[in-house]
Amino acid sequence: MLNRHVLYLSNDCLTAWRWQRGRLLGGASFTNDSSGIDALLDYLDDQRDMPVVLLADLIEEDFQRLHLPHVGGRAGAKLMQRRLLQQYRETPFRHHEVQGREPGGRRDDIVLLSALTNPSIVLPWVEALEQERIPLAGLYSTTLLSEHLVKKLGLLDEHLLLVTQQSAGWRQSYFQRGQLKFSRLTPAIDRDGDAVNVGTETAKTQQFLTSVRLFARGSVLETVVIAQGEQLPALEMQCEEGPETTFRFLPLAQVADRLGLKIEAAKAQDNSAALADSMLLALLAKTQPVSHYTLGPLRRYFQLWRARRNLYYAAGTVAVVAACAVGINLWQTWDARADRAQLAHEAQQFDRRYNEVMAAMPPRVTSTANMRAAVNVERMLVLQGPSPWQMVSMVSAALEQSPQIRLLQLGWKVDLPGQPTAGAPVLVNGSTGAATVTPMSSLLAGIPARPPQSLQVEAEILSPEDDYRNAVNTMNQFAQQLATNPRLLVQVDKPPLDTRPTVRLDGKAGAATASGSSARAKFTLNLVWKP
Repeated sequence: MLNRHVLYLSNDCLTAWRWQRGRLLGGASFTNDSSGIDALLDYLDDQRDMPVVLLADLIEEDFQRLHLPHVGGRAGAKLMQRRLLQQYRETPFRHHEVQGREPGGRRDDIVLLSALTNPSIVLPWVEALEQERIPLAGLYSTTLLSEHLVKKLGLLDEHLLLVTQQSAGWRQSYFQRGQLKFSRLTPAIDRDGDAVNVGTETAKTQQFLTSVRLFARGSVLETVVIAQGEQLPALEMQCEEGPETTFRFLPLAQVADRLGLKIEAAKAQDNSAALADSMLLALLAKTQPVSHYTLGPLRRYFQLWRARRNLYYAAGTVAVVAACAVGINLWQTWDARADRAQLAHEAQQFDRRYNEVMAAMPPRVTSTANMRAAVNVERMLVLQGPSPWQMVSMVSAALEQSPQIRLLQLGWKVDLPGQPTAGAPVLVNGSTGAATVTPMSSLLAGIPARPPQSLQVEAEILSPEDDYRNAVNTMNQFAQQLATNPRLLVQVDKPPLDTRPTVRLDGKAGAATASGSSARAKFTLNLVWKP
């Protein structure tokens, strides 16, 4: 929490406090004239860079409740500014607060307008701070600040009258469910020099609220009085509860403790510390809401101070990030050097072990390149070399669909173009008598692709006697099932019943096997697969 000067302005004087390390420290009091302004500037001379917030508690503070059309965006902002200017032309210190909308009709906005109607009390102090280039953070009102006080204390009654004892007198502020509706400031001493009766002033305020229809007859007005603990017994004697009025009395010290405010006043300021001024100042310094009253160009040195502070923060953040990056880079460099040394040590160990192993091994039969090439050829043979497993898998899948067929024999071979057939003569060299062997084709190694392969399938069909039609149909279904495989050509070499005209029809109808089982019709298929 930033340190700052907190000034409390009343019609009679200005009191300067300091907010430092979460505590409100008592300062000095200055009269409301030119000599007091000079004394304040001398007081702030050694701490000009510390921002200042000004809290005003003046009798000349007006509040008006209006109903305005609900307009949003830029048009609504311009409408509000025009209405504020029409209502308060003689003062630059104006404020508005939208407190909701009407439940019926056009649902107009309910707006609370307020202003410091006598700017001559505030302007000399503000202009003096501007002339000395002291950053002024904002101009606040004790009445508007009491909204934060009510919410902090949880005083959200239907009708609440908050009475606080301040240096300017007794401040009476009326709230509805935590929203400010009206406020008045009465002197603590009347014209005869006697103390003002708080109960009587409360009755006057209640009568006024009833006349302006803020407070309906028959409702109960909850009145909360905040004062010094020693004064509460006398105040309780002045305040009598009625059918429409109840009173609660809260000690000032208890309220400050409940809000978590720490106030340390100087000996000369003990009287002001006993009032609600110090509590409101501490609440303002701790919460620091948005400025109630606009300052316009009078706030430019605070804006420059804030920009300079943000630049310092940005520069500090960049410096911290850069320092962290440098630290990370240094740590990574050190870690990389350690890893490099470890890797170099491991490399030396591996080289030594390799040399020992190589020295113990017998002389190599061939070079390392040839061994590597042999391994590559072996892997290529495994991956691309011809193999009967693919065609056997196809036949097995087809047999699963034809349980009447029993496999007898398989004949697999690789079809290599240009290779001599079985039984071809071998050439013999006449001079030496050595046989000339034809070189093996690269297709056997799967270079550049797998060669065509053929598979001869010899099987028999278990069918009833003399049922050759069923045997032929079973073979055809088996052949069609095999033909569904892509790139597989199926040829019938020998059907169960050969009806070709060039072949002699042989056999006996109804002949049983030697074992007496069903007849077995044999057939042969030639399968050609081109991968």
